[in-house]
Amino acid sequence: MPPDPRLDAALAALRDGGVIACPTEAVWGLGCDPISEAAVMRLLAIKQRELAKGLLLVAADVGQLDGLVDWDALPPGRREAVLASWPGANTWVVPATARVPRWITGDHAGVAVRVSGHPLVRALCLGFGGALVSTSANAAGEPPARTEAELTPALRAAVDAILPGATGGLSQPTAIRDALSGAVLRG
Repeated sequence: MPPDPRLDAALAALRDGGVIACPTEAVWGLGCDPISEAAVMRLLAIKQRELAKGLLLVAADVGQLDGLVDWDALPPGRREAVLASWPGANTWVVPATARVPRWITGDHAGVAVRVSGHPLVRALCLGFGGALVSTSANAAGEPPARTEAELTPALRAAVDAILPGATGGLSQPTAIRDALSGAVLRG
């Protein structure tokens, strides 16, 4: 893959503790380093989202979730069901390890994770070297941006980089399911 200065700028922003906007499977998202409390707090402020709700992590491969999810806490067969759904537009709430900070889990014992098949999300995670926060690029309660043109002026001004591109074309944000039971939490 040839060098992409826009991808490089987004990765530099992430490494510097910044917040970026980029396309995901269905909508535009905001992303940051999940281990940086300052970056996550800034993302939550931009989004006007409560810490208690928790945040989703995206990864380029299952290995990027090592140490973050407690696969052993899943009943027999559930881990295989989760892994068989990736890469793809499937988000699972999996028991979190103690390494996952409260600013990611919120008031929950689990962490929402997805191994994305979206090429730009994958490039960001691979270039960053780990999972990233991913949440829709909109203020809480507002409709999510489906194109770069729909990003509000306030959001554009608040982020450190915008990685142009197209969403994966899904009509709805990814379903979220409970990895312990398979139950749909968000359809």
